[in-house]
Amino acid sequence: MRLVRAVKLGEVAEFVRGVTYKPTDVTTADDPSGIPCLRTKNIQEKLEDEDLVFIPKAPIKDSKLVSEGDILVSSANSWNLVGKCSWVPTLPYKATFGGFTSVLRSNQSTVDPRYLYRWFSSPRIQELARSFGQQTTNISNLNQGRCLELEIPLPPLDEQKRIAAILDKADQLRQKRRQAIALLDSLTQSIFLEMFGDPVSNPKGWPVLPFGALAKNCDSIRVPVKQSDRDKRSGPYPYYGSVGVIDDIDGFLFEGEHLLISEDGKHLQSRSRPIACIANGKFWVNNHAHVVKSNGRSDLLFLRSFFEISSIDKYISGIDQIKLNRKSLDDISIPLPPIHMQEEYRAVITKLEIQKKKLNQMDERLIDIFASLQHRAFSGQL
Repeated sequence: MRLVRAVKLGEVAEFVRGVTYKPTDVTTADDPSGIPCLRTKNIQEKLEDEDLVFIPKAPIKDSKLVSEGDILVSSANSWNLVGKCSWVPTLPYKATFGGFTSVLRSNQSTVDPRYLYRWFSSPRIQELARSFGQQTTNISNLNQGRCLELEIPLPPLDEQKRIAAILDKADQLRQKRRQAIALLDSLTQSIFLEMFGDPVSNPKGWPVLPFGALAKNCDSIRVPVKQSDRDKRSGPYPYYGSVGVIDDIDGFLFEGEHLLISEDGKHLQSRSRPIACIANGKFWVNNHAHVVKSNGRSDLLFLRSFFEISSIDKYISGIDQIKLNRKSLDDISIPLPPIHMQEEYRAVITKLEIQKKKLNQMDERLIDIFASLQHRAFSGQL
């Protein structure tokens, strides 16, 4: 193991706080006086800039403009997201960043920006950044002062660039694997549309039935268990919430194949996460997901794909508290092809999901390998 000099982050980089603006300041993309403003929602594994707000650009200083080499950091967010960061690539426009974000900007004569990004985004540093968070009523605030006290290993610049290049190449393998998984997801949708047509326009003229007639509702069996109690009841059975498995528990309420459909959450509209999933075996469900099982009239895998593809916005209530209640769920209109076609669809999709499972397992291994590389990189072993 090589001994590498370590310095405090504040000696080689700085945090620049974002621009605070009022909702009334927001303008449109067509306004020549406006400038795109990156927010916490834009901070993804790869910087997301398809949903931007625009604010007046007149008072914004050059230091508040992002440029390639900056690291956009979530500085005020829920506890598990504070400190999350994205690399800022070369953007085809000038942009600033909002008050709940900061930019971590390196002294490029001392530390390579990609090296700094790989270090700050590593699991250990992300965990430390979250632990430094200062909790307020609803959000956690990044303690930038404590982050700047963290020690970063600092080999010569050429060595930093070599390490960053190795980690970049390893990360590309992860991204390709995830692209393959996304392609399988899109193929599933394509097969559904090819076999059954668009469920909204129903071009094949299938009879339309309400969802409540196609499956047996089991919501009355659900039991929520608060986190503090689950902490004392760890076990072998998955515990499902609105967005899939959220914990494990020592008992089960359901057994066999069931379809789970989110009852609440903004993802019902945004589709940032799946709103329906198949649960099998023995499992527990809280009161944030509807639970149904087959009544013989429709295949659960067909129904899951329907929810993946179809908009259900008109059945959803609430603005801040988005909800799909039992009555609205039962009223959803579903074009119903013959059961033998649904079973053919299941046979095809099951084969694809076996491949997807293998890819997901490979992705998990790549995540472990990448984390190991990061550890070696910043401990002088790479």
